Amino acid sequence: MAKIMQTLCSGIMVFGVMQMAWAETAAPVAAQKPYVVKSPNGDRVDPYYWLRDDKRQAPEVLSYLNAENKYYQDYAAKYAELNKQLSAEIIGRVKQDDSAVPAIKGDYSYYSRFETGKQYPIYARKPKAGGAEQIMLDVNKMAEGKDFYQVSNYQVSPNQQLLAYAEDTTGRRNYTLKIRDLRTGQDLPDTLTGMDASLAWSADSQSLFYIEKDKQTLLGNKVKRHQLGQDNSKDELLYEEKDTSFYMGVGNSGDDQYVVIWLGSTVSNEMLVLKSDDKSGKFQTVAQRQRDFKYDIEHIGNRWVIRTDWDAPNYRLMTVADDQIGDRARWQELLAHNPKVFIESFQLFKDYIAVNVRNDGLNKVQVMPWADLNKASYIDSGEAAYVAYTNVNYQQDTEWLRYSYTSLTTPSSIYEMNMRTGEKRLLKEQEVLGGFDKNNYQTERVWATATDGTKIPVSLLYKKGLKKDGTAPLYQYAYGSYGSSSSPSFKAPVLSLVDRGFVYAIAHIRGGQEMGRHWYEDGKLLKKINTFTDFIAVTDYLVAEKYAAKDKVFAMGGSAGGLLMGAIANMAPEKYRGILAHVPFVDVVTTMLDESIPLTTNEFDEWGNPKQKAFYDYMLSYSPYDQVKKQAYPAMLVTTGLHDSQVQYFEPAKWVAKLRTHKTDKNPLLFRTNMEAGHGGKSGRFSRLNEIADEYAFVLSLLAQP
Repeated sequence: MAKIMQTLCSGIMVFGVMQMAWAETAAPVAAQKPYVVKSPNGDRVDPYYWLRDDKRQAPEVLSYLNAENKYYQDYAAKYAELNKQLSAEIIGRVKQDDSAVPAIKGDYSYYSRFETGKQYPIYARKPKAGGAEQIMLDVNKMAEGKDFYQVSNYQVSPNQQLLAYAEDTTGRRNYTLKIRDLRTGQDLPDTLTGMDASLAWSADSQSLFYIEKDKQTLLGNKVKRHQLGQDNSKDELLYEEKDTSFYMGVGNSGDDQYVVIWLGSTVSNEMLVLKSDDKSGKFQTVAQRQRDFKYDIEHIGNRWVIRTDWDAPNYRLMTVADDQIGDRARWQELLAHNPKVFIESFQLFKDYIAVNVRNDGLNKVQVMPWADLNKASYIDSGEAAYVAYTNVNYQQDTEWLRYSYTSLTTPSSIYEMNMRTGEKRLLKEQEVLGGFDKNNYQTERVWATATDGTKIPVSLLYKKGLKKDGTAPLYQYAYGSYGSSSSPSFKAPVLSLVDRGFVYAIAHIRGGQEMGRHWYEDGKLLKKINTFTDFIAVTDYLVAEKYAAKDKVFAMGGSAGGLLMGAIANMAPEKYRGILAHVPFVDVVTTMLDESIPLTTNEFDEWGNPKQKAFYDYMLSYSPYDQVKKQAYPAMLVTTGLHDSQVQYFEPAKWVAKLRTHKTDKNPLLFRTNMEAGHGGKSGRFSRLNEIADEYAFVLSLLAQP
C-alpha cells in the first residue's frame, strides 16, 4: 500500500513523495559465453561479447535489455510520485510558447519558436520589410507517428526560395537530406539517404553540396554535388577522403562566396575551398595537412582569416589573399599567440573582428577594429564565473555584434553591442518560470589541487545562505575529453537539486581545454588518467572545505564523461554515494581494436592505438570494463540508447552485466536502455526533461534512505 511521506534527510526535504513498497527482485543475470578478443599485444576473454548485435534484432539480446528495463522500472516505481513531482517542476520552469531572437539574413528575419505543449521547434521567417510569418518547418508535424525525430541542420538557399534540411528518424545520426520549396511549402522529389547532416548551396541555388557516409562505419567520406531535379546516381563526386582517421564537414563561408570542405583529425586538419558560383572547377587546398598542425578559416572581402596552432599552442590569427592560398608561407599574422589566452573562434565584420577566447578558463569576447588591432577590448562582466560568446551574426556590414551571456545564476541572454560606441542592448533573457529569482543563488569559482599539484578550476552553484558545515549533498559533473570545455552556463533543471540544498559543481578537469591547449594535452593518450584523478581531487577538495558531506557525493557524466564515471567507480568507489553514467564509453580497448565501429579510427590520437603495446597496456589499466573488480560499488544508474552510433549500446550493457557478478555491495545498479533513441537520448524537449527528472528522483531517493 502506498502512503504519502514527508522525508527530512540531513537538510533535504522531499515533499509529497509517494513511496511504493518494492519487493527486492532478483536483478537480471546475463549469460556468460567466453569470446576471445584478439590483439597483437595479447588476447582477452570477454564473457559478454555476445551482447553485441549490430542489427539490433537478436531475440536473446533484446530479451536481456528488456529485462534490465523491467528491473529499472520496478525499482523506480517506489519513487514514482517524486519523479512525477520533479518532472512537473522542471517542465514548469519552461516558457512553453517561447521564441528565439530573429536574425536578419537577406530579405528575411529568421527564428525558431515553440508552442505550448509541443515537443519540437517550429522554424519560421518573416519578411524584413514587414509581413506575415512563414513557417518553413513545423517539426511537430514532421515527427508525428515517429518514436524519434530530429532536424539536425537546415540551410536556406541564396535566393531564399528553397530550404535544404537533414532529418534523423533513428537517433543514429545517419541522415536523410530533403529540399523544401518555400514558395509552396512542399518538398521536392530530391531525397538523399545515408548522409551527414552538413550541406552547402551553390550561388545559383540550383546545386547542393553534401557528404555521403560509409555504410559500415557511418563516417562521412565523399563530397558530392547534387543538381536539383537530377537523378542521385548522376551526382558528381568532388572529393573522397581515404584516411579513415579524418572527420569531414561541408558548408558555405560566412559571406556565401565559397563552399568549404573541412577535414579534421585530433591533431591535424585540412580546408578545401571552391567559389560557390564555380560550376566546373575543383576544390583548392588552403594549406596541406600536416601532423600537429591545425587551422580553420573564414572569408571576408578578398581574403581569408585563419585561426591556427602553427607555432602557437593557444592559436593565433593570420590572413592570406584569395589568390595566394595553398602556401602557408604566405600567411601574415593578425593576432599574435598569447600563452595565457586560448583563441576558440572568431567572427568577421567589415570594420571589426570579434574573437571568442578563454582567459583564466572563462569564455570571453574580445573586439578589435581592423584599423588598429592593438585597440582590443573585452566585453565586461560582473560575475565570478560566466560564459560570453558571439551569437548569430549573418551580416558582415554592420557595427552591431550580437553575443550571448550566461552564468550558473543568469539565464541565457542575447545582447547587441555597438562595436564602435560600446552601447549595449539586451534583446532577450531566457524567461524561467516557477518563481525563479537569480538573486536567491550564489555562484563561486574555486581551485582544487590535483595529485601532481596542478590547480583545477571548479565552478559552483548553491542557494544563498548555504552553511559550509560539511552537511550538504553534492552533485558533481565533468566531461574532460577531446579538448571540449565545460562552461558554467545556466541550466534550469539543476535548480531542482540546488533548491533542495545541493551544491552543484562543474569540475574543469584536464582533457578539456578550459585552461588552454596544454590542459587538453595533459588529459589524453598516455596522460589520460589525469582526467580521472583530477575529478577525484575536486571531490576531495569540496568535502575537505566543507562544501559537501563525504557520504552525500553524487557524480554524473555522459559519453566520454561516462568513461570518467566508470573509471572513478573502479578507482574511488567509497567517495561516491551514487554515480550516473549516461551513454558511457567504457569498453575502451575492445572498441579501439575494432575499426569497423564508427569513430574508432578517428580517435587513435585521443586514446591511442591499442595495436601498439604502450597504448594497449595503458588503456587496459583504466578501461572501466576491464578494471571491474570484486569490491563494493556505489549506487549506479546507467543509461544508453539502442540505436546509439557514437557509443554502441553493448558497451554499457556488458559493463553492467560484469558489475553484477563482481560488486560485493547491496547498492542498486540500474540499467535503462531507450529502445527508440540514440546517443542524444529522446528527441522531444519534454521527453529529455523527463529523463533528467528520472535521474534526480533516483538521486533524491538514495538520500532519503538511511
